Amino acid sequence: MSVTETKTRSPEFRLAAGAIDGLRQDLFHHVLDYRPLGPLGTDGPVIRRLPKPIRTRAVWFPHAVVAAVALIALLGGVFSANTYSPFGLATLITAFLPAAVLLMTLLRPVLAFWASIALVPVTAVVGSGDWPWSPHTFVCHLGVLIVVAARTRPRTAAWMWAITLLPGFLSAALGPYNPSSTAGGMAFTSALALLVVTVVQTRREAQREVTVQRTVTAVERDRRTLLEERTTIARELHDVVAHHMSVVAIQAEAAPYRVENPPPELEQAFVTIRENAVAALTELRRVLGVVRAEDYEAPDAPQPTLAEIGRLLDNVRETGLETEKTVTGAVRELPQGVELSAYRIVQEALSNTLRHAPGATAKVEIGYVLGGLGLRVVNGPPRGLVKPSPGAGHGITGMRERVAMLNGEMTAGATEDGGYEVAVFLPVPAAETAATKGGTA
Repeated sequence: MSVTETKTRSPEFRLAAGAIDGLRQDLFHHVLDYRPLGPLGTDGPVIRRLPKPIRTRAVWFPHAVVAAVALIALLGGVFSANTYSPFGLATLITAFLPAAVLLMTLLRPVLAFWASIALVPVTAVVGSGDWPWSPHTFVCHLGVLIVVAARTRPRTAAWMWAITLLPGFLSAALGPYNPSSTAGGMAFTSALALLVVTVVQTRREAQREVTVQRTVTAVERDRRTLLEERTTIARELHDVVAHHMSVVAIQAEAAPYRVENPPPELEQAFVTIRENAVAALTELRRVLGVVRAEDYEAPDAPQPTLAEIGRLLDNVRETGLETEKTVTGAVRELPQGVELSAYRIVQEALSNTLRHAPGATAKVEIGYVLGGLGLRVVNGPPRGLVKPSPGAGHGITGMRERVAMLNGEMTAGATEDGGYEVAVFLPVPAAETAATKGGTA
């Protein structure tokens, strides 16, 4: 059939074709598939509250219910069999086979449904005379419908209900009127049972989709927050490195004019230095510039350094957080990237204290050592009501990103008294410290 011919079909035809295709996929394809019913999960709202010894057995509750219903139907069929011998052929057909078909739903659900439909005329003829459903076959087929509907898609329930009505319609059309017909009772009871199963199944599927969507949203939010933090670091890195590379290029260009009659080799060396600095600056702006947003504007004010920690602590004290600063070692100027990252780490640690430990006190320790800079921000336990934080919870992640960028080390965790501690070491080789001093001079 061509695409043009398909498009010219009426909506009713396409609807009917889709319905037939759905019937074929749900109840005809993979009829013989082996699909054993697995145990329930131990994280359910009811099972997880049970004691552990009972929980391990409660996961098999659906299997036990199906087996119990099959046993009850079997006993009912044996006692009501229309035969002189309780274990005759009629008993085998009218009692054992429906119960076996119900148990089959635990392994091959679609095959069990068709087997239950096929047994309807057989059990009606061989059995007690109730048409088309005897009491025990009524119970078994109803159980088959419920189990198969719970293990398949919701639209399968509609198809099974429609096929279940066929024996009653055929008996009314082909045979004499039977006042004891159970077709009406089966139609009403099965419709009600399948409706309940479909609603529960649809609600469970919706909850599963919501859970998946929430998980995907949380992952995307975490990824976006981490990307924003890395973008901020890249912007700051661009500003710091671009500044120093510009200074190198300018000094290399001006250096030959500070010396009277410089040798050609020296002039060429400074030209080479300037060309390399300009090339590196261009490449840096090309690579790191892509992380800037279209509306991003570089700040006019200089980036904060450790010299402004005092102002930061003053601002924090105005919000009610008692802070104490301790500085050890010989205070010296460090590379701008280290100064900026140290300031941001202290700022984020104090922000976390304000959010997660209201009423606590905080201590900021800054240690200048021979090989770098040590930071320690520790706060006590909260003394006020801790409200849920609206943030995404990536402050610690941002700190680790900054520390990793500088090849440093960081530890963060709760203290014994219920507070929190952030300890950071940022390595600063002596050569970089000397270069910083030289550049400042």
